[in-house]
Amino acid sequence: MATDIFKTIEEQVKAERVVVYMKGTRDLPQCGFSKTVCEALRLAGAEFTTYNVLDDPELRQAIKQYSNWPTIPQLYIDGELVGGCDIVVSLYESGELEKTLAASD
Repeated sequence: MATDIFKTIEEQVKAERVVVYMKGTRDLPQCGFSKTVCEALRLAGAEFTTYNVLDDPELRQAIKQYSNWPTIPQLYIDGELVGGCDIVVSLYESGELEKTLAASD
């Protein structure tokens, strides 16, 4: 069964250019870190898809294993893990987030 959820995650991160696994939704984040990542992406002009890990306990655990990253939110661009909130904020503040998003167009 674990293989199925990993396959689903793989499909999700490859189906959309920018994907965030978060607590809550892009319009109603349910933690400050998730809200911060969404705001940074909005300010950078990104279109992005979100998956609410609070709706799916299996996804909540599996995404941590899939990425080997212990925290949520997690940002993926072009199927690759970028990181969590601190990394996204750092990239936004340095201007690298916009460059990365533009490069993946």
